[in-house]
Amino acid sequence: MSKSTSVSARSGKSADLVARLGAVVGAPGLVTDPDAMAPYLNDWRELYQGRAAAVVRPASTAEVAAIVRLCAETSTPMVPQGGNTGMCGAATPDASGNAIVVALGRMNRIVKMDALNTAMTVEAGCILANIQQAALEADRFFPLTLGAEGSCQIGGNLSTNAGGSNVLRYGNTRDLVLGLEVVLADGRIWSGLRGLRKDNTGYDLKHLFIGAEGTLGIITQAVLKLFPRPRSSVTALAAARSAEDVVELLSLLRKHCGDRVSAFEIISRNCLEMVVRRIPGARDPLADAHPWYVLAELSDVHEGSSLRDEFERALAAGIERKLVADAVVAESRQQVQALWRLRETIPEAARAEGLVYRHDIAVAVSRIPEFITTAGRALETRFPGVRLICFGHVGDGNLHFNAFVPGRERTDGEARAAKDVSRVVHDIVHQFDGSVSAEHGIGQAKRDDLARYKSAIELDLMRTLKRALDPQNLMNPGKVLPAS
Repeated sequence: MSKSTSVSARSGKSADLVARLGAVVGAPGLVTDPDAMAPYLNDWRELYQGRAAAVVRPASTAEVAAIVRLCAETSTPMVPQGGNTGMCGAATPDASGNAIVVALGRMNRIVKMDALNTAMTVEAGCILANIQQAALEADRFFPLTLGAEGSCQIGGNLSTNAGGSNVLRYGNTRDLVLGLEVVLADGRIWSGLRGLRKDNTGYDLKHLFIGAEGTLGIITQAVLKLFPRPRSSVTALAAARSAEDVVELLSLLRKHCGDRVSAFEIISRNCLEMVVRRIPGARDPLADAHPWYVLAELSDVHEGSSLRDEFERALAAGIERKLVADAVVAESRQQVQALWRLRETIPEAARAEGLVYRHDIAVAVSRIPEFITTAGRALETRFPGVRLICFGHVGDGNLHFNAFVPGRERTDGEARAAKDVSRVVHDIVHQFDGSVSAEHGIGQAKRDDLARYKSAIELDLMRTLKRALDPQNLMNPGKVLPAS
């Protein structure tokens, strides 16, 4: 067969598949216009661009299953996509144009609220903020909270095992799930939508798919774990002289307030200055500059509790031990929002600042100060004049240890693609027995890192699972697993 005949045959096969997919999802569920497809083919950071034969937007699990069966029959790759807010390019297809993007945004129903079981069943396309609100309306609380919660979808949160600022108290997304429904690579539907907290009947299959980034199957529904709704909370920003003091303050706060500490965020001075410079209306809430800051929040299920008094006593103890240099406690909801805005707009401010090399890493909480010092010195030695942007969820050991390198611009493709900064950071993370992906996943961005930092047996086990569940390698190929 000649090359032209081969291309023609592929084109005809693709057109036939698209027509059959259209018969499954109907006109509202099929996107083939290039302009309309464009938002699905690029990640929001503009680092990854791909092509696709079509975008399909199923409205039900049955439609997802039919789509997968057609793709399996025709050996067509599939790229599941939620809100497309990911950080590592997991939801972006490759440049071949052979794949089908399966966008789940139409599957956005709250299927069931079971308040007495403190659980709710939702479809994968539900916006995270809508899930939070539905829980509150049932006098319950769903604790997953992210900067992108107004647009990210729960299916994507599950697929990346998202973290956020409440992990310290409630755990990662994995810890907030009781059951899943998943369409497997051959189109079969596995329903594990049991709202059980105890079930020892064999392997806990849901955990295969949480964090797998759509490489083993497509999550279509989930039973989420809810909690009592907090009735009181207190938020404060405290200044510290060193990262060592920040970690000591966390220990002190937990000693005084126990598990009511729901968030404990570290923010470097560089971060705060950048936000004040780049985000309209942002201001430094303290009179003097300090090297480090902590944004801490406590919550309680009791109204009118003594939470604020206990928090202030803990801060006073921190001041007495010279762990806290200054602090401000929010007096109103508006002030709470203003303090959290300083933390949540750091990525936006960094994007406005220029080309930033981002690192989503985790080390043991006790080793955070040593890691910051070691990695900072290594970067300053290798890249003189480097500016570090360090912030994150210090309460669970997760740092966003980011860097601006002088002379490198976002318009320079070679600079954008450079791995030298990340290699320095990730090698040190590995030396500290840490993780090069704490909450953002692997996607395309860190796929090769797995080959460098995962053991041979870990990679072998992962590939064994992939072959067993997706023998044709059609589920989000080219993501997570490095080439063997």
